[in-house]
Amino acid sequence: MIPNFYRGRLAPSPTGFLHCGHARTFWIAAQRAKEQGGALILRNEDLDLQRCRPEFVSAMLQDLRWLGIEWSEGPDFGGPYGPYSQSERRDFYLSAWKKLRDSSLIYPCTCSRRDVAEAARAPNDADDEPIYSGRCRCRTDAAEFAEPAGVNWRFRVPDGEEIRFTDRHLGPHVWTAGKDFGDFVVWRRDDVPAYQLAVVVDDAHMRISEVVRGADLLKSTARQILLLRALAIAAPSYYHCELVCDEAGVRLAKRHDGLSIRHLRETGKSPAQVLGDSLTTCAVRVSPTP
Repeated sequence: MIPNFYRGRLAPSPTGFLHCGHARTFWIAAQRAKEQGGALILRNEDLDLQRCRPEFVSAMLQDLRWLGIEWSEGPDFGGPYGPYSQSERRDFYLSAWKKLRDSSLIYPCTCSRRDVAEAARAPNDADDEPIYSGRCRCRTDAAEFAEPAGVNWRFRVPDGEEIRFTDRHLGPHVWTAGKDFGDFVVWRRDDVPAYQLAVVVDDAHMRISEVVRGADLLKSTARQILLLRALAIAAPSYYHCELVCDEAGVRLAKRHDGLSIRHLRETGKSPAQVLGDSLTTCAVRVSPTP
């Protein structure tokens, strides 16, 4: 249930130091919560235990506070909808997985990553999930799995259906299931819930009313709307921010150490300078889809 008062969130993943792009998005999220007189929640998205490290958790808390961003619930403060670290929320994800399994909305997939890449039915965007060929789609043994581990679990998308939503910043968008994206992974074979499922479950449980994040996740919104519908959860509003790129026009990633908030702090930059640079320089706008 979406609350009738504003609840926004910050959802960093501690796989490296936060960079200028994060500063921009998180500052916008904080300002939108402040303007609405609402609450801002910090969630530590640390599901990827192989890449997430405790020192990056500490660094992200320090860097966000250094920027002047404040939150009222989070892994450091606690709150009514915790725990606020994804690594501690397995039971929530498992409950959602069981509901999807029992409704025959997901199926086990034994295809390797290489199989999927070689059989992809269409080119995929950079860093996006390839369109799955449907090789395991006819499987009917989902009910035989008591636990999700050992196989990938894919959500069966309604081929040909148009998923429409109006972003509060970038306007109307439409994506066609089966064409723009295919059956996507909700639980990985290494027994880790995938991003799409985890954020849907967490945003719902934490009563998030608006999701503010980067425009690279616009297509993920279409996938998540399908999951929300399948789980009978009301959708929040969405506000996608332009991406911040380096001087070569490449979208910032955590490998851009020279543009990390931590590095800029150490070179003597002030919070105002870091935010000013990130808010005015090299922002790439993603055009609405027809």
